[in-house]
Amino acid sequence: MAADERDSESAGFLTPDGHLEAHHRGVESARGRLLIASCRSGTALARRVASRYEELLSEAGMESNVQRMENIDFQFSDSETCVRLDEDVNGHDVFLFQALYDPASGRSVDENYVAFLIATRAFREWGATHVTGVLPYLAYARQDKPTAFEREPTTAELMAELSIEAGLDRLVAWDPHTGRIHGFYGSVPVDGLSPLPLFTTEYRRFEGRDDVIVVAPDAGASKLITRVGRAFSVSSAIASKHRPRAEEAEVSEIMGDFEGKRIAIVLDDMINTGGTIEATVTRLVEEKGIEEVYLGVSHNLCSRRALDRLCNLHAEYQLREAVVTDSVPQTEPFRKLPFITVRSLGDPIARVINRIHYNRSVTGVLMGYVDAAEG
Repeated sequence: MAADERDSESAGFLTPDGHLEAHHRGVESARGRLLIASCRSGTALARRVASRYEELLSEAGMESNVQRMENIDFQFSDSETCVRLDEDVNGHDVFLFQALYDPASGRSVDENYVAFLIATRAFREWGATHVTGVLPYLAYARQDKPTAFEREPTTAELMAELSIEAGLDRLVAWDPHTGRIHGFYGSVPVDGLSPLPLFTTEYRRFEGRDDVIVVAPDAGASKLITRVGRAFSVSSAIASKHRPRAEEAEVSEIMGDFEGKRIAIVLDDMINTGGTIEATVTRLVEEKGIEEVYLGVSHNLCSRRALDRLCNLHAEYQLREAVVTDSVPQTEPFRKLPFITVRSLGDPIARVINRIHYNRSVTGVLMGYVDAAEG
C-alpha cells in the first residue's frame, strides 16, 4: 500500500464501499491483509514461500507483492528475547514462520520456541486479526506421551497450551510426529501436511516394478509406506525396532516378502542420529539381498552422527540417493553431499496459505505438486 493511501486511511473516515474497494485492489480477504512474517530462523523458508506465492499470483494473471516482515526477534545482552514490529499490523492476516530447530544458526529449540511465542503475542497485542503459526518441523511433538515407567510430562501438550495462550489461532506443520497433536491444540485448527505427494512424485519412476519394495524403518512409518506401496502397485515391508537407550535404535527383523526384490525405498519422518536408518539399511543389504537403496525423509536434523552414517551407507551399503526437505534449515555439510537432494516446501506451503487466507479448505491442496530442488 502506498504511503499516501495509508495516510488517507489513518486520517479519513472509512466507508463500507471504500473498504470493499481496498479489498479488491490488494491481496486481502475477509481475514485481513496478508502478511508473511518470520522470526530469524524462519526467514529463509518464509522468503521461498513468499516468492512462490507471488509466482502463483503472476501465473493467475495478478501482479502483486506479498507484504513481508522479517527477522522480528533479537536478544538483549542478558540473553532475553525481544520482538519488535516495524510496521502497523492492525487488521492483518499473519502467517508467522519459525524454524524451531535451526542447526545452521546455533540457536536452540527452546530459544526459537520462546521467540515464536513472543512474536505471536506481539502480533495479537498490536491488532492482527489472525496469527497462523507455520512451524514445518514441530519440535516437542515427539514428547506426546510419557515414556513407559518414567516420570515425564506430556510436553507436546504444554507447548500447544503456551502457543494458544500467546494468541495462536491456527497451526501449519509438515508431517508432524503424531496425530495426537490435533487434540493438544483443542479448537485451534492444525494442518498437518502429509509427505505422501512429495514421495509419490519423487519415486514415480519405480511404479509397477516387481523388483521394488517400500520399507518402513519402524511402526510409525507403516501407514505412509502402505499408501505409497498402493500408489505404485509395489509391495511393502516394516522393520521391528526397539530403543535400548534414548536416541539409540536396534532393528531385530524386517517383515515382508523380499523374493525377487533388489530395490528398496525407505521412507521415514525424521533422521536424528541416523541410527534407525543405518540399522534398517544394513539389514536390507546384508540379509535381504537389496542392491539399491533410496531414502526419503521429511525432516533431517543435520546431526554429525547422521552425516557420518549416511556417508557410510552411501559408500558401503548401496544407498544411492537420499531426499530430504527444508523443513529444517540444512547445514552446509549436508548440502554438499552429492547423493542428498533437498526439496523445498515453498510450493505446498504457499498453496496452503492461499487456501487459509481465503477461507477455503486445505484438503487435497498438496496433491500432485512438484517443486524444484532447493537452489
